[in-house]
Amino acid sequence: MENTVLELKFALDTFYFLISGVLVMWMAAGFAMLEAGLVRSKNTTEILTKNIVLYAIACTMFLLVGYNIMYVDNTAGGWLPSLGGLIGTQAADANHSLESDFFFQVVFVATAMSIVSGAVAERMKLWAFLIFSVFLTGFIYPLEGYWTWGGGFLTEAGFSDFAGSGIVHMAGAAAALSAVILLGARKGKYGKDGSIHPIPGSNMPLATLGTLILWMGWFGFNGGSQLLISDAENATAVGLIFLNTNAAAATGAIAALLVSKLKWGKADLTMVLNGALAGLVAITAAPDSPSPLLASMIGLVAGVIVVYSIITFDKLKIDDPVGALSVHGVCGLFGLLVVPLSKEGTTFASQLYGAAVIFGFVFAASWIVWAVIKATMGIRVTAEEEETGMDLHDCGVEAYPEFTD
Repeated sequence: MENTVLELKFALDTFYFLISGVLVMWMAAGFAMLEAGLVRSKNTTEILTKNIVLYAIACTMFLLVGYNIMYVDNTAGGWLPSLGGLIGTQAADANHSLESDFFFQVVFVATAMSIVSGAVAERMKLWAFLIFSVFLTGFIYPLEGYWTWGGGFLTEAGFSDFAGSGIVHMAGAAAALSAVILLGARKGKYGKDGSIHPIPGSNMPLATLGTLILWMGWFGFNGGSQLLISDAENATAVGLIFLNTNAAAATGAIAALLVSKLKWGKADLTMVLNGALAGLVAITAAPDSPSPLLASMIGLVAGVIVVYSIITFDKLKIDDPVGALSVHGVCGLFGLLVVPLSKEGTTFASQLYGAAVIFGFVFAASWIVWAVIKATMGIRVTAEEEETGMDLHDCGVEAYPEFTD
């Protein structure tokens, strides 16, 4: 009887892990639709190509290299992991299958890389982006992830990041920021007199659909990170995580709406969408510990922060077509720093230390990779290619051929 119960718990927890992974995989569609809606129509096919290929690269590199760096046979408390065999050996006392664990982890890697694609949209060479994705998903992300989730030195230092506000989201933003600085702004985005020229996206219905898909997928992102659901304690925890995740997204959207109305007198849909995502990113660091009211407040503040962050990046002439640096970077940092408000055993100092290490390492490592790619094959398309659009230049397929002269 006892063995039967254990087998049922094993099967249920494995199934929950797999379904959570499917929800996170569905976020790849969310990123693709969001970015396709926020770029101009002449760059739509190219951004969709980036999103589906980066997912394929992430899955392959994490299987061949990354998972072993991040998790397999690692020595707790270290800077550098030891490398075991491919995926490793199932532990006798495991509460879910090792294969389901791999699947759940690999979709997180793709999320980190998806953040980069939006920030560098409309002017980066497709193949330069894809080459960088090999390094981020195979080496850079797994190493910084090992420092916390793999039992490395950040865990030993008391740093806590439940589902990846820093490990996934801020890390993706750090990689994106290094690229954006080296890449430069889109042609016509900023005037010589310091003026800022908005470049509207081509499809707001797609952007909205993408945001709602991400919102839905985030329940797997945060909820699955509880790892177990087969007993009353863990099932209750999952329920709270879902509740808090949804609450933070909702208040983030409301806050961004109110700020845009007060600042510009308009209900800016792009800000509302980014407000919801900002709330989701911020609560991801600790969705399991706040009360629903505190989770709502975290989302509310994140929704305000993201609007002013987007404005600030524009003033600094750092061109981010989809607001990824603000949503995932700034609000990821905010989420890490408010963890001590609800989670015992964490401190502001340990959270700040972990955030600084993750951002510093990913930014520096990414800068080196981007710089090498820039010096060899280049990372930016020509002015003519940027003018005609990435779809024709990189893909030879237009997303909206009916509307082309």
